[in-house]
Amino acid sequence: MAAQPQAEATVAEVMAELAELEDPRARAVNERHVAWSADPDPVVASAGWALTTERVGKRPEGLDLPGLLDVIEAGMKDAPDRLQWAMNHCLARIGIDHPALRARAVGIGERLEVLKDHPTSAGCTSPYAPDWIAEMVRRQDAR
Repeated sequence: MAAQPQAEATVAEVMAELAELEDPRARAVNERHVAWSADPDPVVASAGWALTTERVGKRPEGLDLPGLLDVIEAGMKDAPDRLQWAMNHCLARIGIDHPALRARAVGIGERLEVLKDHPTSAGCTSPYAPDWIAEMVRRQDAR
């Protein structure tokens, strides 16, 4: 996983973890991902994107992945930092887990160049989506 810019868990990460629980109240949180993703508050929106990213990787049924890529392409470049990070994670997850959309995800990442110059420690994976996707796919193929 790419390095996070902060050490503490974000609200988005906590909400994503809660959504994975089998409790009906937690499932109700997961169902709110679409509304939260569009919320004008970037903290709420980033929580929605974190939930969406979990679904992309674990339960993509019913998600409009090409539509998510459209939203990412249109809004990620100018999004506030926390929201941009969450959208970038979703972009990378789509590219990593969905080979049919990989080229499009990489292309979006290359055009937007979000986190391209983000400092990355030795041995860590860059959060720049094209590099992140390539590295994770390489690791999957090596198994």
